[in-house]
Amino acid sequence: MTESKTKASSNGAKTAKTTKGPNQARTVAEAAVDLPVGVVIGATDRITDLVEPFTGRDKADKQLKAYRTQVRRTLKRTERRGSTARRKATTNLKRNRDEVEQRVRKAIEAQTSRAQGIVDQVGERLPALR
Repeated sequence: MTESKTKASSNGAKTAKTTKGPNQARTVAEAAVDLPVGVVIGATDRITDLVEPFTGRDKADKQLKAYRTQVRRTLKRTERRGSTARRKATTNLKRNRDEVEQRVRKAIEAQTSRAQGIVDQVGERLPALR
């Protein structure tokens, strides 16, 4: 907002507070008109900013090339992140599988050892029973 617009709006605000009667109605009416006009001007500025890169063929080509580059970089980044996540998941799965296999081997060895101990005890007591 320019300095003159700022001064005008601050003066208008003071006038609206201090004046009464027909002048106050006029000030309120002006404010009611100023708001939508200001919104339209703001929207126009935004649309101009969006359309400006495409006003000439060269500018449009340059902007499209920039968009392509940006999309390509974003895709590459996303692909790298996905690849990294997949590798980490695979590594974790292998690690967990190895840990489970070790636990199972130890449990099998423990049960085999225990069973062998029972078989040995029965073997020792069997001749005494005959």
